[in-house]
Amino acid sequence: MNIAFIGLGNMGGPMALNLHKAGHTVKAFDLSTAACDKLAAEGITIAADTAAAVQGAEVVISMLPASAHVEGLFLGTGTQAGILPLLPAGALVIDCSTIAAASARKVAEAAQAQGVQFIDAPVSGGTGGAIAGTLTFMVGGEAAVLERARPLLEKMGANIFHAGAVGAGQTAKICNNMLLGILMIGTSEAIALGVANGLDPKVLSEIMRRSSGGNWALEKYNPCPGVHENAPASKGYAGGFGTDLMLKDLGLSQENATAVKASTPLGGLARNLYAMHSIAGQGGLDFSSIIQMVGKR
Repeated sequence: MNIAFIGLGNMGGPMALNLHKAGHTVKAFDLSTAACDKLAAEGITIAADTAAAVQGAEVVISMLPASAHVEGLFLGTGTQAGILPLLPAGALVIDCSTIAAASARKVAEAAQAQGVQFIDAPVSGGTGGAIAGTLTFMVGGEAAVLERARPLLEKMGANIFHAGAVGAGQTAKICNNMLLGILMIGTSEAIALGVANGLDPKVLSEIMRRSSGGNWALEKYNPCPGVHENAPASKGYAGGFGTDLMLKDLGLSQENATAVKASTPLGGLARNLYAMHSIAGQGGLDFSSIIQMVGKR
């Protein structure tokens, strides 16, 4: 298929590459020259801009930082037109960004008016999952549209869940990331406490991993340097999922909780702790760097 892929960051880049390796024709774009050059070296065509990227595309996949970027891409801003009018009737849009459910519904309504199909399909699994093609997709939209998108999603992920109507994928994602933020803080506190008492973080992490405290961070994404060789913690907290992105997602969870009058005290506390971490200048580091804030100095 002819696919336009917009957003080639730590997650989007590997996802686009997996589609390319699967034999699809991918035309990509990102504001980052370095990100574009990296994929160009792999044989992917880089477009001059978003309009050029979507020319002739049957499917548009976006992986962008926030709601404003997704709305700007498809609906336009005060200074730039959106790409929806450029798409032919019958085209398919798959937005893999993590954004507000209301924004997903807003774009979906505009797409429908253009005769374009839309699903929101945010992902989980980290950069390792993006590279390996083992991501989890949480999809909001019509079942028939999901089935049309499934062959592409299967080239990028191992788990595909239909959460419900448009926006439901985003709701599932913010619930997941709220839990992830909470458990990363708890895991960091537990490891930091053990280290402060002289325990080896590798030994302690393995004990907890195989005990009732076991979780995804201990399994695959340990926040302590040197425990997991390929985790961001062992690479100076570079790459991975940034603190500011986690802060954005926790903010979405709290906005939603306020809207539906749900009580999420731990989610609110996690959001505040990540805000403190970001204000301290760590916003560009992987979110597991929160252990630097809770650890003994």
